[in-house]
Amino acid sequence: VQLVESGGGLVQPGGSLRLSCSTSGFTLENYAIGWFRQAPGKEPEGVSCIGRGDGWQHYADSVKGRFTISRDNTNNTVYLQMNSLKPEDTAVYHCAREGVCSAWYLAHPGLYDDWGQGTQVTVSS
Repeated sequence: VQLVESGGGLVQPGGSLRLSCSTSGFTLENYAIGWFRQAPGKEPEGVSCIGRGDGWQHYADSVKGRFTISRDNTNNTVYLQMNSLKPEDTAVYHCAREGVCSAWYLAHPGLYDDWGQGTQVTVSS
C-alpha cells in the first residue's frame, strides 16, 4: 500500500494549488481517502475526506467553500483543489486511507491506516 502526495509549494495569499494523492497497492474505489494537515507545533487537523462508492464529501469548517476534494478511481488518484489560500493554511498536507468518510473519522486521524509522506504548502507574500 502506498500513498504519495504532490503539488505543494509556495503561493501568495489568495492563490490556488491542487494537491494530488497517487495511490497504489489497493483498489482506490473501495476506500475513503482523507486529507490532513499539520503545522509546526500543532496537532494534525482533518481537512477533507471523500467516501468510497458515491464519493460523499466532508470538509472542515476552516476550508469549506475554498477547498474541493475529488477522486479519479481510474487513475488511482485523489485531488484537493485549494483556492483562496490563507497564511493559516500553511502546513504539511498528508493523505490517508480508511473505510469511512465522516466528520467523526476526520476528527480522529489515528483511525486512518495508511499515510503518505506529505507535501509542504506555504502561503506567504
